[in-house]
Amino acid sequence: MVLVFVEHDGERALETSLQALAFGRGVGEALSEPLHAAILGSEALSVAGRLAAHGVVVAHVAVDGRLDDVAPDGWASALAQIADASGARVVMASGTEAGNEVLARLGARLDQPMAANCIRADAGDPFVVLRQRWGGSLLEEASIDGSPILLTVAPHAVQAEEVPSPASLEVRPNDVAIDDEDLRVRVREVVARESDSISLSDAKVVVGGGRGVGGPDGFRALEELAGLVGGAVGCSRVATSAGWRPHHDQIGQTGNRIAPELYIACGISGASQHMVGARGAKRILAINTDRDAPMVAQADFAVIGDLHLVVPAISEAVRAARGG
Repeated sequence: MVLVFVEHDGERALETSLQALAFGRGVGEALSEPLHAAILGSEALSVAGRLAAHGVVVAHVAVDGRLDDVAPDGWASALAQIADASGARVVMASGTEAGNEVLARLGARLDQPMAANCIRADAGDPFVVLRQRWGGSLLEEASIDGSPILLTVAPHAVQAEEVPSPASLEVRPNDVAIDDEDLRVRVREVVARESDSISLSDAKVVVGGGRGVGGPDGFRALEELAGLVGGAVGCSRVATSAGWRPHHDQIGQTGNRIAPELYIACGISGASQHMVGARGAKRILAINTDRDAPMVAQADFAVIGDLHLVVPAISEAVRAARGG
């Protein structure tokens, strides 16, 4: 069977894990194998109950409060025990920071190779995957010879879709053995950002600024527009390097990956490193004075003009449309 490690927030599975389940369904169908899920932590049972809609037929739960926080070795140990007990043929997770680390540690425990950030799988003999390398700027086709097959799914490689006719879900409790050595490294506290209430990774609209914004004050117009449309503000590496915006606002190969319905790129040239982070956007609106900029060429819509005039005009149009 195909076993997917599901990350969650204590109430429901993360969107990236739901995407991994969708990817896993495809692999399972190709192998004629059922889809199982592994859920860890004190709230594992409540999270498991929501997974039938995503094609899961068996949920393996390890209800252990010590596994609530990110604990790479603890999670890998529990996952190894569940995979062994269930006879998993393929084990996968989302290609998040935690997912990649846990699967890598699982591979070390099982002495098996692991393919990270896959966007496609041909579940034949050999088992072949297409995966992102160098932050997404390179695609690599590779075959995996392992038992079980270990891989992670690149975020936003597939859509998280529910199945039309969910099967009944079986929940299997697992008494995993976790020792103190497995818990030496774990996240003890997460400090929330005080600024944006909507994160770049979750935002349906992202307004990004680059060199053309001109400085930190130039982002005020972008923040106003983002606030009007319920979006978040991001930036290019140039803006981060210049100290105009904090690193956690950066979009690109060394920053955030975004997948909004609309990305409004203001004064951004569109270098390949930036587009690695923005490739998940459904639509791109480029605002730039340079009609030959790479961002303009890659955009669905473009306004050739000064962003300092165009962005306030868009904000005014949004207010007028809302009667405000």
